[in-house]
Amino acid sequence: MASINPYLIFNGNCEEAFLFYKSVFGGEFPYIGKFSDMPPSDDPNCPPPSADEADRIMHVSLPIGNTVLMGSDSTSQSGDVPFGGNFSISINTDSRAEADKLFNGLSAGGTTIMPMQNTFWGAYFGMLTDKFGIGWMVNFDENPQK
Repeated sequence: MASINPYLIFNGNCEEAFLFYKSVFGGEFPYIGKFSDMPPSDDPNCPPPSADEADRIMHVSLPIGNTVLMGSDSTSQSGDVPFGGNFSISINTDSRAEADKLFNGLSAGGTTIMPMQNTFWGAYFGMLTDKFGIGWMVNFDENPQK
């Protein structure tokens, strides 16, 4: 069964926001990565960060109870996100087949931002906006962390 978690997008202050959330909820970040941590890629959908974006947060997660609050900063490629458009719903699936089924279903009539593909962080991942304007991230961890 898929699990659903909120994914927040910031315009450069993700680290500040997540340090604040950590101070409120407690816990630790299982992962916090910056755009400068990305390996080089030939994928035109994944250009290297500009010098002023290298220290922005690429991904951070903070477990809160049975939910994981996740976030990242925007980049010049994605553009600043407007208030109200600064979140997505992240779905973690139990299989590639489930990931494909949910991605294909949600993307019907919508816009694919990043098709389902293998990523450098070891996941099968894709992003889309559904026909109602809601952002979704679909993820299957090939080797989930325990």
